Amino acid sequence: MAVSSVRLFNSLYPPCASLIAYSTLHSGFPNSLRYNSFRVKGGLVYSISGSSRVRALVKGKGERTEDYPLAGDSTDDTKVAESWPRSLQRDFAGTPYVPVYVMLPLGVIDRNCELVDPEGLTNQLRILKSVNVDGVMIDCWWGIVEAHAPQTYNWSGYRRLFQIVRDIGLKLQVVMSFHECGGNVGDDVNIPLPQWVREIGDSNPDIYFTDREGRRNTECLTWGIDKERVLRGRTAVEVYFDYMRNFRVEFDDFFVSGVIAEIEVGMGPCGELRYPSYLVKHGWKYPGIGEFQCYDKYLMKRLKKAAEIRGHTFWGRAPYNSGSYNSAPHETGFFRDGGDYDSYYGRFFLNWYSQILVDHGDRVLALANLAFEGTCIAAKLSGIHWWYKTASHAAELTSGFYNPAHRDGYALIAAMLKKHGVALNFTCVELRTLNQHEGFPEAMADPEGLVWQVLNAAWDVSIPVASENALPCYDREGYNKILENAKPRNDPDGRHLSAFTYLRLNPALIERRNFVEFERFVKGMHGEAISDLPLN
Repeated sequence: MAVSSVRLFNSLYPPCASLIAYSTLHSGFPNSLRYNSFRVKGGLVYSISGSSRVRALVKGKGERTEDYPLAGDSTDDTKVAESWPRSLQRDFAGTPYVPVYVMLPLGVIDRNCELVDPEGLTNQLRILKSVNVDGVMIDCWWGIVEAHAPQTYNWSGYRRLFQIVRDIGLKLQVVMSFHECGGNVGDDVNIPLPQWVREIGDSNPDIYFTDREGRRNTECLTWGIDKERVLRGRTAVEVYFDYMRNFRVEFDDFFVSGVIAEIEVGMGPCGELRYPSYLVKHGWKYPGIGEFQCYDKYLMKRLKKAAEIRGHTFWGRAPYNSGSYNSAPHETGFFRDGGDYDSYYGRFFLNWYSQILVDHGDRVLALANLAFEGTCIAAKLSGIHWWYKTASHAAELTSGFYNPAHRDGYALIAAMLKKHGVALNFTCVELRTLNQHEGFPEAMADPEGLVWQVLNAAWDVSIPVASENALPCYDREGYNKILENAKPRNDPDGRHLSAFTYLRLNPALIERRNFVEFERFVKGMHGEAISDLPLN
C-alpha cells in the first residue's frame, strides 16, 4: 500500500526539541541568508545559510517519485532562488552525469556485527532513493569483522545491510576500514582495532605510528610493519589481503550483480593515505603543522638504512628542529622560509618520508587488485590545505605529501594510482579559500588551490577522480562550490568527477529546510534542469 511521503517523513522525524535545536545550529535561519562560522573537525570554518523550503521524499517500492510539500512548509522556492545572486547560479542542465553517494552513519553496524535499527535505516534509504541518489558508502570495520581471532571473520550485519540496499535499488561503495573509529571530531562511536592486534601492541607497541615524544597512535598500524611478520606470523599487508579476499568471496553475489560498485581501500588514519600527523588526542589544534610520525623502531631502522646507502649515516634521524603539533612554520628552523626543509639533509629526509607513503600505497593496492579483480578500486587522500600559501607547506610535509612550493608532491602519488588503475578520492571540495581566511587568516590556507592541484595531477595521468566534502554541508554556497569543482566551467577536455560522496546521512540532512537544497544539488550533479534557476 502506498504511503504518503508527508506522513512517512513526519512519522520518522516528528518535531521535537532536540531536532529543532539541532536544525537551528546546522540549518541557518529561515528568513534571511545569514552566515555563521563554526570550529569543527580540524578547526575549519564552514558557512551555513538559510533555506526556506523542502520537498517530500519517500516513495513506495515500484512507485513513481513525486514531490510533496511538507508540513509547515509554505515558502515559495522562487523566493529562495531570487535571494541568490545570478553569479552564484550556474545552469548544470546537460552537463555530464556524476553519481552521488551518501555515507551511512558510523555506527550503523555495532561491535557485535549486528545491524542497528534496520527499519529506521530502510526508511532513510528510501528517502535518499526518492531524490535519485545513486547509492551509499559503508565502512567495513576491521575491528568488528576480525575482532577476536586472526582470520576468523564475521560479516553477518553487513550482509543484512547489503540486502536492504539492494532491495531498495541503490549501489554500494564499500570501504575496507583498517583503522579505528573514535578520537577524531565527528566520530560518534568507538571501534578499536581488533582485540588480537591490540594484544600484540601491548607487548610490541612499535606496531603503531610513534611521534618524537614516544607517544603511540593506536588508530592504525605503522607502515614499518608492512613486510614484518609480527602479526602472529603474518605481515600487515598479508593481513589486509586476507581480509579483502575473504570479503570478496563472502559477497560474491553482490559483486556479480553489480550492487557493489566500488571498493575504497583504507591505507591510513581515517582511511586516508597519509601519516597521522595531526592527532587531536596528542594535543593538536588547527592550524598546527603537526609532527613527523616515523619514530617506531621499524621505520627508524629503514631511515638509518637509507642514510647508510646514501653515504651519510648521520642523516639517519628525523629533524630535531621541526617544532611540535601546534607550531607555525615560521617558528621552526626546519619549516621557516629558507629553513632546513630545503637543505640537502631536508630533501633527503622528506624524499624518504614521502616515499614510504607511496610504497605503502603501492603494496596494498597491488594486493587489492588481486582480491577485487574487475572491480573499481579507489584510494582516499586528505585535503591538508592549511599553510598551503607558505613556501614549505609544512602541514602537508608532516602528513607525507612532499609538496613545497617548488615541487609537485601529488604527481608521484597519482602515477602510483595510475599504475594500479585506481581512482583518487579527494576531500574538501566544498571549502572556499575566502572563508578560511576570514576564520583563520594566520593559517595561510588555500583549499581551492589545493583541490585544483590535486585534481589536475590525477587528470594529467588520466585516472578517475572522485570526491567528498570534508565538513557538514547543508547550504547552497557549499553545494555550488562542489558542483563547480565537479564540472569545471569551460574545461577544454570536458573533465569532471567520476563520483561524489556526501558526508553524511544524519537527521540534519533530511530536515525540512535542508533536504530541498540537497535534492537541488543531486539534480545538478546528474546534469538535470533545476526549475528554480532564473532563465537567461
